[in-house]
Amino acid sequence: MKTALVTGANKGIGREVARQLAAKGFYVFVGARNRKAGGKAADEIGKHGGKAAFLELDVSDESSVTAASREFSKLADHLDVLVNNAGIIVDGDDGILKISDELLRETLETNTLGALRVTRAFASLLAKSKAPRVINVSSGGGQLTGGADGWAPGYCISKTALNGVTSQLAAALPKFAVNSVCPGWVRTDMGGSNATRSVKEGADTIVWLAADAPQSLTGKFLRDRKEIPW
Repeated sequence: MKTALVTGANKGIGREVARQLAAKGFYVFVGARNRKAGGKAADEIGKHGGKAAFLELDVSDESSVTAASREFSKLADHLDVLVNNAGIIVDGDDGILKISDELLRETLETNTLGALRVTRAFASLLAKSKAPRVINVSSGGGQLTGGADGWAPGYCISKTALNGVTSQLAAALPKFAVNSVCPGWVRTDMGGSNATRSVKEGADTIVWLAADAPQSLTGKFLRDRKEIPW
């Protein structure tokens, strides 16, 4: 059975990705730092016939990530797909000259270093897969093409850096498929109720990369299953 770990999978896009992958027959690990919410999300997948397990995981904490990889190894002997979805926007992220070092550091800790940290911890388990895949959930706000518009600069910088992590990982792991995804503006707690896309639409390219895209597709930034500029 194919296995997948989705971080930040207790709500929003991550939860929908986990649900869809379970429906496709994956054994899905619901990664979340909130034990109650993560456990509930895993239970709901199970009630609908999917196979899922909650994995306590705080991507901003090295010891938590290390413990999670050990716990995973007790339940599965390999990992086929890692979806680095966990991300934050910190209150006060509204102007590049106003951002405190602390705010930017906190944002980078989760959105950029978190993805690298989890990939590093699970790389040996991914290497045991016949077709290992890493999907980093990024944002169009991280694109350098076209320039910034001033919105949430700390968040956008963290996603630009995440795209850099994607490119570096793709070079370092030639047998892996490693890509970044822009899910679009999605109706979640982060995206808000006015967003133009449903969580199902936001999850689509991520699930496609996890289950159906060619393994040769790597080191790219995608939206709606198509490559977009960095």
